[in-house]
Amino acid sequence: MNLRKGSKVWVEDKDLAWVAAEVVSDSVGRHVQVLTATGKKVLAAPERVFLRATDDDEEHGGVDDMTKLTYLNEPGVLYNLERRYALNDIYTYTGSILIAVNPFTKLPHLYNVHMMEQYKGAPFGELSPHVFAVADASYRAMISEHQSQSILVSGESGAGKTETTKLIMQYLTFVGGRAVGDDRNVEQQVLESNPLLEAFGNARTVRNDNSSRFGKFVEIQFDTNGRISGAAIRTYLLERSRVVQITDPERNYHCFYQLCASGRDAEKYKLDHPSHFHYLNQSKVYELDGVSSAEEYMKTKRAMDIVGISHEDQEAIFRTLAAILHLGNIEFSPGKEHDSSVIKDQKSSFHLQMAADLFMCDVNLLLATLCTRTIQTREGSIIKALDCNAAVASRDALAKTVYSRLFDWLVEKINRSVGQDMNSQMQIGVLDIYGFESFKHNSFEQFCINFANEKLQQHFNEHVFKMEQEEYRREEINWSYIEFIDNQDVLDLIEKKPIGIIALLDEACMFPKSTHATFSTKLFQNFRAHPRLEKAKFSETDFTISHYAGKVTYQTNTFLDKNRDYVVVEHCNLLSSSKCPFVAGLFPVLSEESSRSSYKFSSVASRFKQQLQALMETLNSTEPHYIRCVKPNSLNRPQKFENPSILHQLRCGGVLEAVRISLAGYPTRRTYSDFVDRFGLLALEFMDESYEEKALTEKILRKLKLENFQLGRTKVFLRAGQIGILDSRRAEVLDSAARCIQHRWRTFIAHRNFVSIRAAAFVLQALCRGCLARKLYGVKRETAAAISLQKYVRWWLSRRAFLKLSLAAIVIQSNIRGFSIRERFLHRKRHKAATVIQACWRMCKFRSAFQHHQTSIIAIQCRWRQKLAKRELRRLKQVANEAGALRLAKNKLERQLEDLTWRVQLEKKLRVSTEEAKSVEISKLQKLLESLNLELDAAKLATINECNKNAMLQNQLELSLKEKSALERELVAMAEIRKENAVLKSSLDSLEKKNSTLELELIKAQKENNNTIEKLREVEQKCSSLQQNMQSLEEKLSHLEDENHVLRQKALSVSPKSNRFGLPKAFSDYTGSLSLPHVDRKPIFESPTPSKLITPFSHGLSESRRTKLTAERYQENLEFLSRCIKENLGFNNGKPVAACIIYKSLVHWQAFESERTAIFDYIIEGINDVLKVGDENSILPYWLSNASALLCLLQRSLRSNGLLTANTPRTTGSTGLPGRIAYGIKSPFKYIGFGDGIPHVEARYPAILFKQQLTACVEKIFGLIRDNLKKELSPLLGSCIQVPKTARVHAGKLSRSPGVQQQSHTSQWDNIIKFLDSLMRRLRENHVPSFFIRKLITQVFSFINISLFNSLLLRRECCTFSNGEYVKSGLAELEKWIVSAKEEFAGTSWHELNYIRQAVGFLVIHQKRKKSLDEIRQDLCPALTVRQIYRICTMYWDDKYGTQSVSNEVVAQMREILNKDNHNLSSNSFLLDDDLSIPFSTEDIDMAIPVTDPADTHIPAFLSEYPCAQFLVQHEK
Repeated sequence: MNLRKGSKVWVEDKDLAWVAAEVVSDSVGRHVQVLTATGKKVLAAPERVFLRATDDDEEHGGVDDMTKLTYLNEPGVLYNLERRYALNDIYTYTGSILIAVNPFTKLPHLYNVHMMEQYKGAPFGELSPHVFAVADASYRAMISEHQSQSILVSGESGAGKTETTKLIMQYLTFVGGRAVGDDRNVEQQVLESNPLLEAFGNARTVRNDNSSRFGKFVEIQFDTNGRISGAAIRTYLLERSRVVQITDPERNYHCFYQLCASGRDAEKYKLDHPSHFHYLNQSKVYELDGVSSAEEYMKTKRAMDIVGISHEDQEAIFRTLAAILHLGNIEFSPGKEHDSSVIKDQKSSFHLQMAADLFMCDVNLLLATLCTRTIQTREGSIIKALDCNAAVASRDALAKTVYSRLFDWLVEKINRSVGQDMNSQMQIGVLDIYGFESFKHNSFEQFCINFANEKLQQHFNEHVFKMEQEEYRREEINWSYIEFIDNQDVLDLIEKKPIGIIALLDEACMFPKSTHATFSTKLFQNFRAHPRLEKAKFSETDFTISHYAGKVTYQTNTFLDKNRDYVVVEHCNLLSSSKCPFVAGLFPVLSEESSRSSYKFSSVASRFKQQLQALMETLNSTEPHYIRCVKPNSLNRPQKFENPSILHQLRCGGVLEAVRISLAGYPTRRTYSDFVDRFGLLALEFMDESYEEKALTEKILRKLKLENFQLGRTKVFLRAGQIGILDSRRAEVLDSAARCIQHRWRTFIAHRNFVSIRAAAFVLQALCRGCLARKLYGVKRETAAAISLQKYVRWWLSRRAFLKLSLAAIVIQSNIRGFSIRERFLHRKRHKAATVIQACWRMCKFRSAFQHHQTSIIAIQCRWRQKLAKRELRRLKQVANEAGALRLAKNKLERQLEDLTWRVQLEKKLRVSTEEAKSVEISKLQKLLESLNLELDAAKLATINECNKNAMLQNQLELSLKEKSALERELVAMAEIRKENAVLKSSLDSLEKKNSTLELELIKAQKENNNTIEKLREVEQKCSSLQQNMQSLEEKLSHLEDENHVLRQKALSVSPKSNRFGLPKAFSDYTGSLSLPHVDRKPIFESPTPSKLITPFSHGLSESRRTKLTAERYQENLEFLSRCIKENLGFNNGKPVAACIIYKSLVHWQAFESERTAIFDYIIEGINDVLKVGDENSILPYWLSNASALLCLLQRSLRSNGLLTANTPRTTGSTGLPGRIAYGIKSPFKYIGFGDGIPHVEARYPAILFKQQLTACVEKIFGLIRDNLKKELSPLLGSCIQVPKTARVHAGKLSRSPGVQQQSHTSQWDNIIKFLDSLMRRLRENHVPSFFIRKLITQVFSFINISLFNSLLLRRECCTFSNGEYVKSGLAELEKWIVSAKEEFAGTSWHELNYIRQAVGFLVIHQKRKKSLDEIRQDLCPALTVRQIYRICTMYWDDKYGTQSVSNEVVAQMREILNKDNHNLSSNSFLLDDDLSIPFSTEDIDMAIPVTDPADTHIPAFLSEYPCAQFLVQHEK
């Protein structure tokens, strides 16, 4: 390594592990002298000094992948993590390994649904490092390769392994979801199993409040479609000893404290505060900060419900936990016999009784199993008494056994309820297992944990080595086998048979008299010369193992006890006979062979080794992904980074081992473009030539005579240390260039100084000569001055006398003139003041009079509007009452009709009488109509008279106003008189009198006007009542005609001979006609004619014949509509032909007035079918235009119906009597719609439902177009967010054709412009209304804004200066397009780009460090939140000019704001959400789209083929 003066290095430090330094002198012997960042000068060995990147090369927020580090070494990795952690970037890649640093604070913006959407399907490494990226990569690899995956999460206690596992499972359930047809809530049960297992398997340790005391492997199973089909959970090495023994300040398992805080349940089980129980009060910590045990208890019960544990089993579980707590409070004292024990006191007896009651077993048998032991011999059973210590050990063994089996039952129950998919061929396993542990005192648990970590480290090393090989193979470089240290010797030392540590431990446990001392002695005898095993210095029994993460010393005094897992037969027999089915199920009945011995030995270490071996086999069959969790400090505080602790964790997690493996090969990898950009200045002679980047790279390396490098397909691979040589050579070139610049600068300074000195000499000489000349000139001037002085003194004396006289005259004149001017000014001032007073007075009088008139007019208007509203209310009430009366009349007529059917024989006589009565009634009605007409004419005359009177009053009011204006002119004429004040008073009195008279006249006019209004109301009421009477008479007349028509048909169809036998049939036919009114009375789409409305059809067809004709006509109508929908009928004068034809046909067929019809559903289904089959680019805009036009026509024609708009009065045609008569006689032309442009019809429920369906159809088409546009636009935006690498200009390389470069920069944005032009062309060709075009373009630009902005915040390579310029130029192109598209179609599209415009504008500004936070928030980025600005500032790096981001003070201010705002979930996300709502309503469409007149639409030629469309052809002719 080439170390020279000024080199930037890392040196070791006792407190900070590594500290930045600079070499201040060359090598002194075998050491170099460096100056640390703390200001100390130290000597360091060159092999313990590592090069570091210069400050200019370092990025403000570090690198997201540590393989991109210039110098990949231990301090570089540590410092990069520290920089990212300071910016709350807690995730960092090391190749494919994710390092997660626990932030110890909530960062919900990183884990919301929107963030999961961003990482869904994104290529690994494209976005910022995240746990979702690892989960997504495993899921995509499983789907594409059909191979099971595994995610290994490791780290020490408190590093966040459990939370990371939750996030992985959360993302997998989000992206996987549920299988089709599977009603099981698998994903929720898998997620809810976490809090359940945490309650029973997690506890507080010294380093973590929620530490997992067991290993967990969650296997999530997927079907062939990638949906979650099942899950399984496996657990490893539950820490059983924690149930009975804990140390301060740790805690027991959470479930015990939750049960004690459960309230009623705790009282039911006789539980109290945890301090009253021996298994819990060994530590003084009973509560956790910020955690409520009562709330956690409810969460645990809710999780049990979701998992599927019944309430009976839940009660049994908590009863078992309570029994364990009572069991721990049982104390023993020596008995009467030798080595015997009894219950100590009454308190212990109470707890014994409670434990027996909760276990539902016999209390005496429980006491016997605790205090005695039965030994089976050939002669019989021998009962041996146990002393106090043995009884306590028996009690603790029972508690551990019960809890262990309870935990296993929970795991089995979770697996059973979640359900395993035995047919699943693809799984993703998430391993949450304890990390490497090394404490001051290490026991058997640490030995097993570290053994598991040695196994996983071996698997990790193989994976890293494999990834290195794949990288080399992918880049097609030549490579040989890389030697790296394997830890197989440590694994052999621990697990190899027959003399491994586990084998020796099991052998020692088999002998009752063995102790930890004999075990240690045998261990040292067998492994005396082993390099990985050492004997502890200050202990005869402790031993030290050199693990991959360092040396760990184990205390063996509890190894044998913790490895022995005796199953006491008496305990099993006692609890298997429990009356509680749950407890009995935990302890199945033992076989005879097992029950012979009171103790059954089982090795914990051997069982753990078997489980671990099964786990490794599972992992070896999957593709692994690694996440290393790191705990930043031991205080569990945010923004605190302890370097020594983290360095130790990186070693324990194997991260530094991965770095070491990488260093053994080619640790430095650079893309050719990056390499040429940085080191191209080393060979400037090649830069001007047209070499490819790969050839340039090779020439640079050959020129520097470097060897052993490899040139891959896209990258150059360098050996360790070669990047240092390149940087050193680059620094030399830069130093040489700097010295050359300094030489030129000094030359310039010297030349400038010489020129300035020479100019100064010239100036001095000129000054001297000038001084001599001035002295000579002064003598001559003094002589001339004396003569001149005498002359001027005489002149001055004379002039002074003259000026004195002149001044006195001028003063006298000015005083006289001033006096006269002031007198004139005062006169004018008084005159002007009087004029102003008069003007103000007149203005006040006129304003008061105007306001008085205005209030009077407003009062009149209010009274008139009140009258209109009351009249409308009365009309609506009368309509409602009339509807009820008609319903009663209808029921009465039905009963009368039923009576008539039984008297068919008398039909002729009844018909004659009915016709006579009808003629009489018609004559009466005609007379009544004439009388009503007369009354109406009289009312009109009265109204005209009242209007004339009102006009006369208005004329009088105008005359009075004219008189008033004349008086005002008279007042103005009197203004010239000086004594105007007295005259004004008199005129004021006269004006007041006139004003009072005018007010009296106005009051009289208002009274007369009110009387006129009341008379008008009475006339309107009479008119409305007459109108209602007319309508009721018309309806009665139509009902009578229909009844008469039915009776005629019945009379013709039934003969007199068959009266008796035909009655039942006639009655059934009639009832059938009532149930199907459209068959008998009015066909659905039959056009009514005047003959049908006036004269009955006496020679009609039979019932079956008419039904058949109606069905044929109905089918013909459907075929006609189907062809109109399927064929592209085009547009006529900008009007959609299909919409106009469909609308006119529906109006002609009276479909809107039908009570029941299926034609509307047929139209909607037809449109949906066409949308599925046709080309989306052409069919969607076509039908958006047609559907919106049809909706507008429907909306405007049905607007008068009260069902659509409750506040709009129903239009009834003309207000006059002829208009009402015309409305009463239903003309077929009015139904067709040829009388008016758009007729108003009375809509029924199907028509209203059709309008709603059509609205939904328009929204659906709009949504489909929008979604298709987003799909087409997404790949284009992906290439527009980052400047293409081919467009970069290398350092020192001159571009001879700048136009080509600019063209390459904008080529990607040209695709966006072409896409927008194509979109606009398609929409305009299909005559889509500008309202929809404007909404679509706005949403497209909103999507562009969201996509570009989110990509900018998620991809670090996009937050650069050059990339900001590139995106800014593209936004300028979009602005040009918006201007050319005009506001009619573009709308507010430019404002939709606010976020990306402000973000890009911030990227390209200079001198960011001088900007304050207020300037950034208010001036530069007002639309962006602090979190978004913070994200941009921390990710920004200047790749063009090398400038820095904002100052550290601004970053600190933003971090402080974010820390305060972290709990506000609504503002925590820095990403923008895509709005998927429909940006308009039916009313918006109706108001924005112009009226379409369907009458003058040209009909296609093929319509003449259909008889049902002849009315359209005839109308066109």
